[in-house]
Amino acid sequence: MDWLTENKIPLGKWIKSVVDLTNDHAAWIFDWISISLGFVIEGLTDLLIWSPPLILVVIFTGASYWIHRSWKLALMILCSLLLIINMGYWEATIESLALVIFSTTFCMLIGVPLGIASAHRPWLYRLIHPVLDLMQTIPTFVYLIPTLILFGLGPVPGVISTMIFALPAPVRLTHLGISSVPQSMIDAVESFGATKSQLLWKVELPYAKPTIMAGLTQCIMLSLSMVVIAALVGADGLGTPVVRALNTVNIAKGFEAGLAIVLVAIMLDRVCKEPKKP
Repeated sequence: MDWLTENKIPLGKWIKSVVDLTNDHAAWIFDWISISLGFVIEGLTDLLIWSPPLILVVIFTGASYWIHRSWKLALMILCSLLLIINMGYWEATIESLALVIFSTTFCMLIGVPLGIASAHRPWLYRLIHPVLDLMQTIPTFVYLIPTLILFGLGPVPGVISTMIFALPAPVRLTHLGISSVPQSMIDAVESFGATKSQLLWKVELPYAKPTIMAGLTQCIMLSLSMVVIAALVGADGLGTPVVRALNTVNIAKGFEAGLAIVLVAIMLDRVCKEPKKP
């Protein structure tokens, strides 16, 4: 076995060389991406922080009631947001919410079309399937290192890493939803002369909507799970007090910040679920 260890394949060195080469010759591209994404994220965060907290609480509560017509859900969101304000984590919550909104939006914009395309082209899904497995199973700290080198400190490497980790969920669940449309339904629609575009928008997407919405909620949960890791590379939010509490062994602070993350996760999960039909 010694000869096998002594003749190690330098995979790590090869990847490091690729990252160094990319950083040396395309640094301006990554700088532009970092500045652009940072501007958008910070702008969204500043807008939410600038708004009076109680006004946002009323807006979020009213929007949840308008979507689901449930006073219980609205009351839960109202109490959760007021508790977050009471604990002193409102600004950190808004910063985390901005990161989650941004990363989830990009993941859905990329993941849903890719899931539709892979459902219609089995060869494409066979091609991206191992890539999706790799994106979800590789430890997040591993690809956090190259994103930190390429994009620098701040929210951008955290968002990029979050997108890599959360993207497989909407891709897989969109593929599952589109693939599960009964062939008899497709044949019936095509027999009436429906085009592929009409088939997609009027049959496949409505049928797959519950599964796609499940992909949305999964994407949100995965994005929130990266909050603490994003704080390690300079992203603000609820992960920052968690990391500080860990460094100082502050049980009270860590529990309160963790509770705020849990409340945000529950609220987003309940609001983004497909409304029940009356």
